[in-house]
Amino acid sequence: MPERTPPPFRVLDCALTTLSLGRSARNLRELRDHLSTVEVQSISHHFYDALLRPAFDDPEYRNDFALWTRRQLHDAPLAERLGVIDPGDFDDLEELRQHLIEVVEDRLSEASDVPQAARGKEFHFLKSQRVVLDTGLRAETPEDLGKLIPRLSTGTIYSHVIEVRRRQPHQADEFSAWLAQWGARYEPLCDRIRAVDFHLWSLSEMRDRIAQAFAAEGIGGGQ
Repeated sequence: MPERTPPPFRVLDCALTTLSLGRSARNLRELRDHLSTVEVQSISHHFYDALLRPAFDDPEYRNDFALWTRRQLHDAPLAERLGVIDPGDFDDLEELRQHLIEVVEDRLSEASDVPQAARGKEFHFLKSQRVVLDTGLRAETPEDLGKLIPRLSTGTIYSHVIEVRRRQPHQADEFSAWLAQWGARYEPLCDRIRAVDFHLWSLSEMRDRIAQAFAAEGIGGGQ
């Protein structure tokens, strides 16, 4: 046990309101030009908030830029380059914006022609307003948190795993950050949770894997 008991874990939820910026791109040149001047909140939306929007299939990429490039421009090499970008690797969104532009410009320098998306399949630049809600749920101990995990909403997973990265680049998820305060007993569990890569999984899959991490360590019965 730690010398001082950490405060209870406060479970939050999150919802999005999506707004159009009235900008769209049909090809890579237009995409690059808009990336240079669009509100930085739009960059955040198309990386982070894509996870929280309802989807009727399992997209192969977890950000909108890579997904549009693959599906509408049919440019697999560029989609792969965009798809592996982790926004958490950058100190701020402006740095992420510049990297995006460089990746697109590199591809433009390679391409002999610039493919166009079909009409109606343009890339539309959006941004989000987030509403954070207190669920009223509290975990007093790691075991309590383990019991809560399997029934948390995807909005809660987004709030504690994804949103924290947007606010604090390089920051770990809030589950493992709280558990780390409980001492060495929970370090293996923290490592398991931090290993859940949001690039690979949907929010519901992340929740399942976090629950499995608790179960693997025999904490809280999370399954």
